[in-house]
Amino acid sequence: MGEYEVTVPRCRAVFLDRDGTLTRPIVRDGKPYAAMTLEEFQLADDAAEACRLLKEAGFLLVVATNQPDVGRGTLRREIVEQMHARLMRELPLDRIEVSYDSGETPSEFRKPAPGMLLRAASELGIDLRRSFMVGDRWRDIDCGHAAGCRTVYLDQDYQESLRQQPDYRVKNLGEAANIILAVAKQMR
Repeated sequence: MGEYEVTVPRCRAVFLDRDGTLTRPIVRDGKPYAAMTLEEFQLADDAAEACRLLKEAGFLLVVATNQPDVGRGTLRREIVEQMHARLMRELPLDRIEVSYDSGETPSEFRKPAPGMLLRAASELGIDLRRSFMVGDRWRDIDCGHAAGCRTVYLDQDYQESLRQQPDYRVKNLGEAANIILAVAKQMR
């Protein structure tokens, strides 16, 4: 009997940063910060609708988030897990990838490294070349490029520079969803 190659269909995905992308940004002195309490953790106004549109178009939705405050000991992991349970209840997400690394030493999973995207792609059958990374920080854009995704930058006017240019630049997640849907039609 000969060998047969089985081809598994590769899915498209939208990788989404959490803080400042799916949730309202907390900005102090022009710099963004993660929510430290459940009360501070609020969905962005357009998050539910944008995620619904992307999901209906057949994209897997995967959150990729750095949560270094856990690694630094300034935020309890249980609080972050409660925040993520809330995201899973309120949005049509397929998975949440988290790096708890403090950032004090190099990590293959802490953005800008692409480890979270590569792991999700391997386990969920995602075609990274047909996928997108959406985020509001330079780390998100660099991560998406390193993984081979198209990148969408949510420009929140932070006092922070990008290190690489994104493929697309928008003001909110709703605009990001519209661009992704338009580009995805051309990629078929």
